[in-house]
Amino acid sequence: METADVRSAPARALAEALREAAIAIGAPGDFSPQVERPADPSHGDFASNAALVLSGRLGRAPRELAAQLAEHLELESTGVADVSIAGPGFLNFSLSDEVLWKGLRSVLELGEDWGRSSASEPLRYNVEFVSANPTGPLHVAHGRGAAIGDATASLLEWTGHEVQREFYVNDAGRQIELLGESIEARWLQARGADVELPQGGYQGEYIRDIARGLAEELGDTQLEVLERSERLRLLSARAANLLRAGQEQDLADFGVHMDHWFDESSLFLTGDVEGLLARLMESGRAYRDDGAVWLRTTDLGDEKDRVLVKSDGSHTYFVSDIAYHLDKEERGFQRAIDVWGADHHGHVPRMQAALDSLGLAEGFLEVLLIQLVTVMRGGEEVRMSKRAGQFVSLRDLFSETGPDVARYFFLMRRAEVPMTFDLDLALDTSDANPVYKVQYAHARMCSVFRRGEVDPGGLVLTDADLAALGPGTERFVLMTVLRFQERVRAAARARAPYQICSYLEELASAVNAWYHEGNLDPSRRLLAEGPSRPARLALARAVQLTLGAGLRLLGISAPERLEREGE
Repeated sequence: METADVRSAPARALAEALREAAIAIGAPGDFSPQVERPADPSHGDFASNAALVLSGRLGRAPRELAAQLAEHLELESTGVADVSIAGPGFLNFSLSDEVLWKGLRSVLELGEDWGRSSASEPLRYNVEFVSANPTGPLHVAHGRGAAIGDATASLLEWTGHEVQREFYVNDAGRQIELLGESIEARWLQARGADVELPQGGYQGEYIRDIARGLAEELGDTQLEVLERSERLRLLSARAANLLRAGQEQDLADFGVHMDHWFDESSLFLTGDVEGLLARLMESGRAYRDDGAVWLRTTDLGDEKDRVLVKSDGSHTYFVSDIAYHLDKEERGFQRAIDVWGADHHGHVPRMQAALDSLGLAEGFLEVLLIQLVTVMRGGEEVRMSKRAGQFVSLRDLFSETGPDVARYFFLMRRAEVPMTFDLDLALDTSDANPVYKVQYAHARMCSVFRRGEVDPGGLVLTDADLAALGPGTERFVLMTVLRFQERVRAAARARAPYQICSYLEELASAVNAWYHEGNLDPSRRLLAEGPSRPARLALARAVQLTLGAGLRLLGISAPERLEREGE
């Protein structure tokens, strides 16, 4: 991951000024003070515990050190207008109005590009996610991976990198053979034959539907006359294509569009897998034993060597995975981010070690592990859908909640923790539902401009206008807006879309509080006439741009009109 400082420019400047002041009063040269935003806006715009940290090192009282730090601070380049000491020795800082006004103007000037930034070292990323076997419909865990993978790709794009979204189609191996056998069994059963599904065969109505459709298309007679091996290959291939097309449609309707679909089978057709095996054997990293080909992963820190080719001649997914990632590097990608299910946890170090041993750059492969999803309704788990048979399908879920809600719910929790998808909350259209809370706040700003017959893109500001913004709620809203770009950069660095959800909810809460002040005091309404009106409309525009950008970044719509039930 990138290690760039994702703090805002004022925070970086203030941290450097604090460091220099600390060294001036006796701190060691490697001292690195922390500058954070206080939870309570009345404590200022930034705060630091530098005096408390130095107290133990220098053997002096924290408040005494805080006073000395404040005295030695050179604040001209930081934008800080006021410094105060609070509690046992915290330093609180307030930015000058000029810094805030400059920030607001910048938001309005950037318009739809607000929140985007450039990378000091732009990289080409391949972000691979979902990558389900083409053997059935996508389920809710695939949906979580789709939302997180897509949003992670967007975060990288918004911070100046080139990104390709990729789906790795696992269309080779035993699972595809089993698909054909399952469809054959359903076809024979429909004709009255007393046959069982193969062991581990695919369940669900979709298998019966495919068997029926292929029989109608190809004809029972044609299927009968085929050698069984040929019939199974035909059924497997046709069914896999149908299911892949269904997965692609599910993703499109969910708002996810892949740039590239990569077939695992192509690695065998092009000779990439055989070339890799030859390379590994020649280098001594692979060897033959008991008729199988093994990779010396114990040399890479693994608990045992891993099979690449089984004694029956079939390949394991490990060897094709290695070949696939070598192909990514050959296509010119400098980083590969894979979004995998939690059951692949043990595969991560093996893959990274194997790629390192083959000479790929350190850190080329990065894996995000997505934990499982439990769908709940009325306090009870929803276990399966009729068509899918053994799981809750992604389409069933977003058909009920809508794609926006499903995506947001998948994104608002850390990927690495199991998630409970609360259907009751997802179907709630009040502010209790976080996605509606954010969308309502955006629609509310749009309604202000509609009702006031104001063109938000044509707002013109002067210093006098901006000075009319209030020091309380309005300043807090503006400070929250100005944090957007740094929050995008931080989320991109951490590969953590949930941080954007948290930020949007924080901003929506601040905006709703600001908006409702007008219910108690009509003079504070956003459209109220008076000297503060231009500044309030400018702030409303900045809020509109920020909420809209954040929602779009997550792949969620930013409606201009949104009515609650009963309105």
